Amino acid sequence: MKVAVFSAHTYDRLVLDEARHRLAACAAIDFVYHTESLTRESVALAQECGAICVFVNDVLDAPVLTALASAGVGAILLRCAGFNNLDVASAMGLGLFVARVPAYSPEAIAEHTLALILTLNRHTHRAYARVREGNFALDGLMGSTLHGKTVGLVGLGRIGLAVARISHGFGCRVLGYDPVEPVAFAQLGATSTLPQLLEEADIVSLHCPLLASTYHLIDRAALARMRPDAMLVNTSRGAVIDTGAVIDALKSGHLGALAIDVYEQESELFFSDHSSEIIADDLFERLMTFPNVLVTGHQGFFTREAMREIAETTIHNLLSFQTGSPCAHRVPGTFKPE
Repeated sequence: MKVAVFSAHTYDRLVLDEARHRLAACAAIDFVYHTESLTRESVALAQECGAICVFVNDVLDAPVLTALASAGVGAILLRCAGFNNLDVASAMGLGLFVARVPAYSPEAIAEHTLALILTLNRHTHRAYARVREGNFALDGLMGSTLHGKTVGLVGLGRIGLAVARISHGFGCRVLGYDPVEPVAFAQLGATSTLPQLLEEADIVSLHCPLLASTYHLIDRAALARMRPDAMLVNTSRGAVIDTGAVIDALKSGHLGALAIDVYEQESELFFSDHSSEIIADDLFERLMTFPNVLVTGHQGFFTREAMREIAETTIHNLLSFQTGSPCAHRVPGTFKPE
């Protein structure tokens, strides 16, 4: 079976090809790699393919799904956990098989979250640049001791729990908010309401999916509840925070610091080199002017272990589609459970 892989970078080719060669049942799979993202304009690249493989910023709206089904595509394989870019109702109506990678090395994203916190708190990124220029002055580099601080986690799934474990190991007080409290969290911290968490946390870290209920969850009202020197960290989905409101909070000095690995309009920026271009996104450019803002380009998942797990799970999902066997990773709402 031919599989069109969209948004394919060199590392995607390497891990998918390695996984295909490692799994004996994959001999009949032919990956066709495209650097282009999946859009209404590029959907024609899926012609003669039985399945497609996509990532977080590929477009899976009703027109694209209809075009895919008309071209004979039967399966959509998501190389990610989130599926906020998918029109679930249209996928089900068209009878498409849609599967994802629901959990891949949650420790990878949790460790990146702590790397952002530690870097921004102790200004190591600025210190690195200074020392390379022969400047060893410490002015402006004073941080805070993380031990004893309160870390508030919004979302207590596998990633949130991993961040809780690490934060607890640092000697932090951990607060957590989630509509469904996992039993494992009781050993690491205390649950609270979202308003209480925002009011008490020195660091607020977001680990929730992007749903209608979490869109702009951190808005002006939420920011107003936060401590004036608090740090906000987002490694979940960009639109969980209202970027304009965050910029205003930074400008007024109410928000102490911001670290993000995701961004509301990242599909136009992330995963590509724009270093020789003028970036037209004024909100993003304004964010980059703040000395207390740290941005990485959606790399929290990017470890060897996580990439291998993503590739192997994606291929197992494809094999389930080919053989008609049950697939535990079907996207909720795209099929009728038996």
